[in-house]
Amino acid sequence: MFLADGAYDGQGVVDCLMDRFGPEIEIVIPPPKNAVHGENAQRNRHIDAIAERGRLNWQSETGYNQRSQVETQIGRWKQVIGDRLHARAFDNQIAEANIASKALNRMTYLGRAAYERAV
Repeated sequence: MFLADGAYDGQGVVDCLMDRFGPEIEIVIPPPKNAVHGENAQRNRHIDAIAERGRLNWQSETGYNQRSQVETQIGRWKQVIGDRLHARAFDNQIAEANIASKALNRMTYLGRAAYERAV
């Protein structure tokens, strides 16, 4: 499954993904509000589903909401670990990424802060 935001809605992206992964890949990209049917059958189904059941239901049904969870994890990585790897050698970069992911997973396991609104 390929999840992306609306900026990737275009035939060039679809063609690239189909060439790389074949026609069985599921592409989940929200079409714009003024989208019309075209050659891509998957996109046409997305347009119809949004028109029939609404964008929020479509997001839940297609798993599109997972994209925001991934973006949150990437943001957490950048905030805690940093936005780049420090090692130069590729094998060392792999080790650095493994250590960083284990550290973040450990932090997540320990729990997240509970927030309450102060009045």
